[in-house]
Amino acid sequence: MSCYDRRDLGQLLLRLGTGGVLAAHGAQKLFGWFGGHGLEGTGQFMESVGYAPGKASATAAGLAEAGGGTLLALGLATPAAGAAAAGAMAGAAAVHLPNGFFAQAGGYEYATTLGLAAAGLAITGPGRLSLDHALGHVFDRGWMVPAALGVTAAATAAVIGARNCRVRAKTEGKQEALFEEFEE
Repeated sequence: MSCYDRRDLGQLLLRLGTGGVLAAHGAQKLFGWFGGHGLEGTGQFMESVGYAPGKASATAAGLAEAGGGTLLALGLATPAAGAAAAGAMAGAAAVHLPNGFFAQAGGYEYATTLGLAAAGLAITGPGRLSLDHALGHVFDRGWMVPAALGVTAAATAAVIGARNCRVRAKTEGKQEALFEEFEE
């Protein structure tokens, strides 16, 4: 009988798939790889959807995705990796929320799925086929799960809240400008 069971294989596959996709998306933001726009282009996009300053926001999102995704794939520092990736995906979902659920309409389905998978891995752990297991779970202690998820949730709520205020102010400013034009 093998010392690994089907749960370990399942966690490995989930880590590799989720982590690989996240790492690739982060590399698009940071380096322009895989058809991405790099920090300059991503920073301009981030600014246009309310995340300011744009380049700093692109860097933070890229690092959370690339770093969190790579660490998830390796099964290293899984609580922190999963929390960071989940936070980045919550920020992406906030942008897509007005478009509804389905990704084909630009909705939040894809970002939410990746974020939930990353958070699920942060909670369940990496399994025995991981660097965390090989290193004796030095970076995967039980107390790290609520700490990583709690800190990430607080930071993500603050960032998304500030973004939503900027978007609301911009929308209200456009409405006021239209109203002023109509009065003239």
